[in-house]
Amino acid sequence: MFLALKEIKHEKLRYGLIISIIMLISYLIFILTGLALGLAKENTSAINSWNIKNVILNKNADLDLKQSFLTDKQVNKLTNKKSASVTESMVIAKGKHTKKLSATFVGIDPQQFIFKNLKVDHGTKNIANNKIIVDSSFKNSGYKLNDVIELNNQKFKIAGFTPNAKINMTPVVYGNITNWQVLNHQDKNIVASAVVTKNTDKVADSTLKAYTTKQVIDKLPGYSAQNTTFIFMIGFLMVISLITISVFLYVVTIQKINNFSVLRAQGIPAKILTNSTLAQSVMIAFLGIIISIALVTITKISLPTNVPISLDPSFMGLSSIGLILMTVVGSIIPVNIVRKVDPIKAIGG
Repeated sequence: MFLALKEIKHEKLRYGLIISIIMLISYLIFILTGLALGLAKENTSAINSWNIKNVILNKNADLDLKQSFLTDKQVNKLTNKKSASVTESMVIAKGKHTKKLSATFVGIDPQQFIFKNLKVDHGTKNIANNKIIVDSSFKNSGYKLNDVIELNNQKFKIAGFTPNAKINMTPVVYGNITNWQVLNHQDKNIVASAVVTKNTDKVADSTLKAYTTKQVIDKLPGYSAQNTTFIFMIGFLMVISLITISVFLYVVTIQKINNFSVLRAQGIPAKILTNSTLAQSVMIAFLGIIISIALVTITKISLPTNVPISLDPSFMGLSSIGLILMTVVGSIIPVNIVRKVDPIKAIGG
């Protein structure tokens, strides 16, 4: 460890460049991870906030709430304290002095747990008499409390704003099920798109099917493809970091062969030199990661609020451990070179 620190202090420029490379790679990995998590939350934050395990849909709806229609009779058989009726449809929100917004209208029952657990950070929790609760992102487009807006040519009043309510990248508008029936010109007999539950009970009705929340989320348009793309990008960056670090450490080690030979000739065991090389690798990786975490935090603060980036400490920790492991693996070749140094041959004996 002493030799490793001494050399880093002495060769500031050389090791500064290696630290910079690791910092840039880890910065890019953290940014991509943050964007992946942010976009995932934009797709699923509303569904996740319900804290449900199962979603019961029409069997022929292909896991799409907008294509599923449940009758009053079907819903009554499924309703209990741990279940709630949900309706879903796409709407266009339009105010007098605000731009149009695509949104997802979610109809809920005020007597059930989704409404009762709904958090409102501004305004009141009220969806009666054509009142609605909208996602807080509506504020960014100029919508205000008590504004009267049109949803598909039907007028509604904003009673409150709820945080982090998005489905499939669109802000959610919470209203009652009667409003949904009017918006979609549905028969009064159709009272739900789905019944969501906090348990995993089986469904007796052969026309319905229960799916896990994960199955429904994975079926959201573009969700799985988006996540797979980010996973591959982050994986490729990890491989690139392994190759880059290996090359840099290899070059640096070759340049120090004579120094290692002299140290070996002075009686310093190969184990100490190899441990020093390994410790050096871990230290420069650690320094690069620490700097990149600071830069990523500054980047997140400076980005506009509409950029979906989420920095999760656990994911950043896992990415950091992965990068350090890549550095350790990348140092295997340099460590082998140090271990096999022949002091007599290297100094011309």
